Amino acid sequence: MSAPVTAVSGVLGRILEQKQSELPALRARQLPTSPGPRAFSLQRTAGNLQLIAEIKFRSPSAGALSTALSVGDRARAYQRGGASMISVLCDTRFFDGEFAHLAEARAACELPLLCKEFVIDESQLDAAVAYGADAVLLIVRCLTEARLGQLTRAARERKLEPFVEVVTDEESKMAVDAGATLIGVNARDLDTLVMDADRPARMLGALPAAATRVHLSGIARPEDVQRVAASPADAALIGEALMREDQPEARLRSLVAAARAQ
Repeated sequence: MSAPVTAVSGVLGRILEQKQSELPALRARQLPTSPGPRAFSLQRTAGNLQLIAEIKFRSPSAGALSTALSVGDRARAYQRGGASMISVLCDTRFFDGEFAHLAEARAACELPLLCKEFVIDESQLDAAVAYGADAVLLIVRCLTEARLGQLTRAARERKLEPFVEVVTDEESKMAVDAGATLIGVNARDLDTLVMDADRPARMLGALPAAATRVHLSGIARPEDVQRVAASPADAALIGEALMREDQPEARLRSLVAAARAQ
């Protein structure tokens, strides 16, 4: 049996306890036939910062978010608004998500999909690929160095791109040593949920030049996007700012415009 093998507390600790309890049912679930992951790149294109738009209906930090649009309708709005990728929360207990939301988004749009889940076991990777994900989040804080390496390899065996999230310099080293080439730095502390807007730029700049670098959390306004676009980031994820909008397309268009190279 897999287990979260790092010492975590607070909200993240409670989430990982819940994930552990869900594994038996997930392993027994009959999964749909995978449509097969698709190749994608989040490297800057013509100097433009790429934007990842997120679908989540609730979070521990923000509480309830907009449910005015279905997963499919929101995915279509994000594609029309110019997103480069869609992140889909698959946790039910804390985020009101589910793996089936990946399939709904996949059927509704042509954008690549990130399965955003608290992965501690290969059965979660199987579910991600079965429901249509192209990449899967691996959070270093949740894993030992050995387990991170195992899950990184297991994701690639399933042709899922491992999207590795870090919050410290030590975690960045673990990600690089595990062979990660798509690395996101979270501006939000995963234990306290406190934001540090300067952390991602500093840490992303220290990553190997070949890595695709993603700024996670804390982006709401065009000026936030412009600040990140001036950093070493190739892409940025926008979640709550879009999920507070019942009709997010116009808001996303303004952020995409701010991401264009000046």
